[in-house]
Amino acid sequence: MGYEPTEKDMNSYIEAYLKHIVGYRGLSDATVRTYAQDLDTFMNFLEMKEVGDLRNVDRRTVRGFLVFLTDKNYQRSSISRKLSVLRGFYRWLVTEGVLSVDPIPRRSTMKKEVKLPRFLTNDEVVRLIDAPKLGTYSETLRSRDISLLELVYASGMRVREVHGLNIGNVDFDSKTVKVIGKGDKERLTLLGAAAKSALQRYINMDRPKIKDFEKSDSLFLSKQGSRLSIRSIQNLVKKYARLAGLGNKVHTHTLRHSFATHLVNGGADLRVVQDLLGHSSPATTQIYTHVTGVEARESYLDAHPMAKELEEKI
Repeated sequence: MGYEPTEKDMNSYIEAYLKHIVGYRGLSDATVRTYAQDLDTFMNFLEMKEVGDLRNVDRRTVRGFLVFLTDKNYQRSSISRKLSVLRGFYRWLVTEGVLSVDPIPRRSTMKKEVKLPRFLTNDEVVRLIDAPKLGTYSETLRSRDISLLELVYASGMRVREVHGLNIGNVDFDSKTVKVIGKGDKERLTLLGAAAKSALQRYINMDRPKIKDFEKSDSLFLSKQGSRLSIRSIQNLVKKYARLAGLGNKVHTHTLRHSFATHLVNGGADLRVVQDLLGHSSPATTQIYTHVTGVEARESYLDAHPMAKELEEKI
């Protein structure tokens, strides 16, 4: 039997819908709270527009709601989510027989904003990797941190993957590192000359100077000889970014993005970049074609015989 409200109160429909999705879809409390907030935003909009009955909502009302959210500077991703929640709510109203027509467009009228990942220029990468030389740190820790930064940039590893590395994962002869990625998937990533040299020095000369180093197979050790934690790796990158004058928004993932972007800029095949990054879908790697759009335009304008004439018309 469908839901039959005892009064024409729009909030009673929302409460019933939220109970429905909890029981039917098993959503978490946090997700249900988000749904409730999204629907509350819509109800506030209807109140502002003096729409007192859900049956009076049409596509023009929905478009007005999207314009309202845009004017309030909501992110596109947030607007898209609110529209999705609203779509589910009205679909339920139709299913329950409360409404006969669903006014919400089946397809989103807003494209999600593509957030381009931040990446460092070649010069900024050099400054970051040289940053440990600026601090008053022990030679041992300086060597560890330089090799860590070199490795992340050379391989494009995720911070969790770097954290999990053991000495046995590094093969200097083949210049490869065995990585355990998401879903425990194993892949090989590559070592450049600079990363290889830095790692060899750290492993052969400086790692043995760390307390109780022989008790752990971990590649990167803390001062106490334990595996360097994920948080410590993240904090090291942030610290050296500040020392290098790169600000507070450089993270371990920034180096991963820089690795991928520089490969694509250099002409690497996206399928190769996908394998090196450990992406399961090529669509995930495709973002780097957006990042390199400026470089592509510059190369085009420099190389195409009609480029200058075309540029004047743009």
